[in-house]
Amino acid sequence: MADIIKKGSAHWEGTIKEGTGHISTESGALTNQPYGFNTRFEDKVGTNPEEILGAAHSGCFSMALTLGLGNEGFTAESIDTVAAVTLSKDEKGFFVSKVHLESHVKVQGGIDEAKFQEIAAATKAGCPVSRLFNAEITLDAKLI
Repeated sequence: MADIIKKGSAHWEGTIKEGTGHISTESGALTNQPYGFNTRFEDKVGTNPEEILGAAHSGCFSMALTLGLGNEGFTAESIDTVAAVTLSKDEKGFFVSKVHLESHVKVQGGIDEAKFQEIAAATKAGCPVSRLFNAEITLDAKLI
């Protein structure tokens, strides 16, 4: 399979605190979504890179989990995943230090807890976005 390339873009104007920017995706799913210091550090309306990473990670994990379940003969009825991305600061500056995945999964026909946890853990380790992060990634997977 050939490499797949997807693009996201950002435009920024001004200083770090007073400036503003816009984030867009090639597909148009996000178009000129505002972001800035206040949306990243002060909870103002708009987006920020960490929540976009969280959305990407939760989406990737959910898709990969349905594949993992399917490869073992199970079908997911629903998967709801939240990725909590932690932005930390050290002497070098800000960095993503942790991502905690919380996934609630309903499987058609049932699956035992041990097998489910095995598949979920393998998915956390192998999900393409998990592999991107140089951060501690934890998982709380609940079979519902």
